[in-house]
Amino acid sequence: MKIATFFLIGLLGLLAFCQTSPKKMKADLVLLDGLVWTGEEAPRWAQAVAVKDGEVVGVGSNDQISQFISSTTQIVQLEGQLLLPGFIDSHTHFLDGGFYLAQVQLDGVTTKEEFIQRIETKAKELSPGEWILGGNWDHHDLIPPQLPRKEWIDAVTPHHPVCVFRHDGHMALVNSLALKKAGISRETPTPPGGEIIKDKTGEPTGILKDAAINLVTKIIPEPGIKEKLAAARRALAEARRCGLTSIHDMSGLDAFYTYQRLLEKGELTARLTLYPPLRLIDSPSELEKARSQSDPFLKIGGLKGFADGSLGSATALFFEPYLDRPDFCGLLAEDMLPEGTMLRRLIQAEKGNWQVAIHAIGDRANHLILNMFQEITERYGFRERRWRIEHAQHLKPEDIPRFGKLRIIASVQPYHLYDDGCWAETKIGQERCRTTYAFRSLLDSGAHLAAGSDWTVAPLNPLTGIYAAVTRHTADGRHPGGWIPEEKISVEEAVRAYTWGGAWAEFAEDKKGTIRPGKYADLVVLDRNIFEIPPEEIKEAKVVLVVVAGRIVYSSLKKD
Repeated sequence: MKIATFFLIGLLGLLAFCQTSPKKMKADLVLLDGLVWTGEEAPRWAQAVAVKDGEVVGVGSNDQISQFISSTTQIVQLEGQLLLPGFIDSHTHFLDGGFYLAQVQLDGVTTKEEFIQRIETKAKELSPGEWILGGNWDHHDLIPPQLPRKEWIDAVTPHHPVCVFRHDGHMALVNSLALKKAGISRETPTPPGGEIIKDKTGEPTGILKDAAINLVTKIIPEPGIKEKLAAARRALAEARRCGLTSIHDMSGLDAFYTYQRLLEKGELTARLTLYPPLRLIDSPSELEKARSQSDPFLKIGGLKGFADGSLGSATALFFEPYLDRPDFCGLLAEDMLPEGTMLRRLIQAEKGNWQVAIHAIGDRANHLILNMFQEITERYGFRERRWRIEHAQHLKPEDIPRFGKLRIIASVQPYHLYDDGCWAETKIGQERCRTTYAFRSLLDSGAHLAAGSDWTVAPLNPLTGIYAAVTRHTADGRHPGGWIPEEKISVEEAVRAYTWGGAWAEFAEDKKGTIRPGKYADLVVLDRNIFEIPPEEIKEAKVVLVVVAGRIVYSSLKKD
């Protein structure tokens, strides 16, 4: 591949090089002797890149790009390492992720004893009365698999209310003190769009699902601005380490104004596009105010709504029942209730020229949202809306072609299949799983894929997502050839979903997502060529350099 690559560099590099003449322009930064995947049709490959004033000004061979060098140019020798467009994560809970990094972390816990011990350790770090938050637990990881109960943690948290989330964010464990503060008892009815799990005697077990979680979260004290800024800085540091130069954050306006403070201080090291709750469209003045303050580093991209819950919490909405709950098909989310609410808000979004991004996991939830998107198109005509379905996880076969036909973006999170593939068939059976995470079928039907992590539900590192999309391996190792292998995609297709796909999903493909003159100099360098190594090794690749707007924001390159 390297021989063919550098043949293309010599044959096609002049095309990009000629777009910006180096005779009068000298670069601020030049990256030489790399293996540059541009993401463009031509030239697809190059050897070096020149940057000035935050934008790419030259792409070509070492000799061509060396002409941009002056005495003040910063030069980075890549020594054959892979240079890509900066990664774009199209679905995160970014500010929440920053908070999570300082909270109790329960991911990877496999025993009841370890679960309790981590909660107890965090309790000892906090003052009496402070909430214990965070979590990221998965009951499928416990041996044996079981839902935790409030009795597990009550004895070690007598003075601390607790609310710790399952890793999908659709289920939480709270202790007795939190239940008491929220006024939840055996008499409390389950709210629409949620579920309060109770034992055989009618007593709450401490497990709350979806809308029921709001009964507790609404009484948790709001963090102060110092805590929010600290969380944002932690999240940005994690993003730099992962090679992310742009991030789509499914957060509210409070997060927008937190990031705005960092922008004013010059501390944003990634471009942030936010998707506040769709329900805010009911009183849109604050949304419009925030949208008017768009900046190349910070903007409101659209509005996020929910159609259902998640598979792991058994609240994703299906046409047929769950195998382990034969009388239950899942839940409609609060945004869908009462009937007609979602469509009304989508019409308001259409009239206000808002992009929308709707969470849909189960096949029925996806079908319902596709129907509404189609109704909007038929009622108001075709335009480049670039409306999105977040997750698009379980699809009826006949619904897959509708994404391409309606030009709906499938905003997918490949690493979820690494976890779900271990147990999904026990919940919905093999047949329904055949069109689960249907990346190949979606691409073949003409859909646009925008890839992301759903951090903190899954790791923020895009390389783990690329690995999952290409290999479809699962955490239990039971599928060495891939879980539903016919839905694998190529490395290039996966990288494109994490670069150009994300740019397209936020109407920014003219400025990012590929490497060419005139686009933002948002770049990432890896320590190995993921297009050539065995796919199972992709997750071991490391980010060694990150450039955002022409500025090096992260580097682990060896210095001479």
